[in-house]
Amino acid sequence: MEILGALIAGSFIGAVLGFIGAGGAMLSVPILTYLFNFTPHHASTAALAIVFAAALAGTIPKFKKGDLLIREAATIWSLGLLTNVGGSWISHRLSDGAIMTGFAIVLTAAGSSMLIKPVSGNEKRMSPIILILVSLTIGLMTGLFGIGGGFLAIPVLVLAFKTPQNKAAGTSLLIISMNSLTALLAHYRQWQEVNWSIPAIMALSAVAVASFASHHAPKVSGIALRRAFAYLLFCVAAFTLIQTYLA
Repeated sequence: MEILGALIAGSFIGAVLGFIGAGGAMLSVPILTYLFNFTPHHASTAALAIVFAAALAGTIPKFKKGDLLIREAATIWSLGLLTNVGGSWISHRLSDGAIMTGFAIVLTAAGSSMLIKPVSGNEKRMSPIILILVSLTIGLMTGLFGIGGGFLAIPVLVLAFKTPQNKAAGTSLLIISMNSLTALLAHYRQWQEVNWSIPAIMALSAVAVASFASHHAPKVSGIALRRAFAYLLFCVAAFTLIQTYLA
């Protein structure tokens, strides 16, 4: 049953990453914490490995279609590198309650962003200062909570780089994979503490489904998916806070 649960969970994570281009780690951490009894610290570390593998798999179909902008992805990743590594260093010094509370806040922010009308490349170009601040925030969230930051990366790509929405989703996957790998390497102290059997199974199914979903994403209504995922994030955030402070 545990293996079956891991396969289903990984498939769900891969589907979210492939179809939306963001959100996989937001599901990985609570799934590992509440369904497989990982500590928040171990869950955030394991989630980085799962999301790295799934996001990287999702970039392959995008690359073949030309919907992958490597230079833009490298820019956002490099700008957030300092906070990514710094957040990873701080993460294992925080209490479980602090990690899950911060995680719930990020989930709520991400859900709210999903309900906002998708930004248009014709809007005012983002200033370099805002670009740097958002990139630093993405890096910090990845380091602290094991979240790739795709929900912030997509509007940055559209507004700062005038990237079409479909290419922004593909490039977001590349940013998520690079950020997740960076943070995973920075979490090296916890590698030996994590039981990798469940994350490995989740990663395998996530990789397969993410590749499939990424290829077929243009055929699916992105607005409906984003709206449904937003309400799911709100529910997960509320459940996380209840479990942290009332359970």
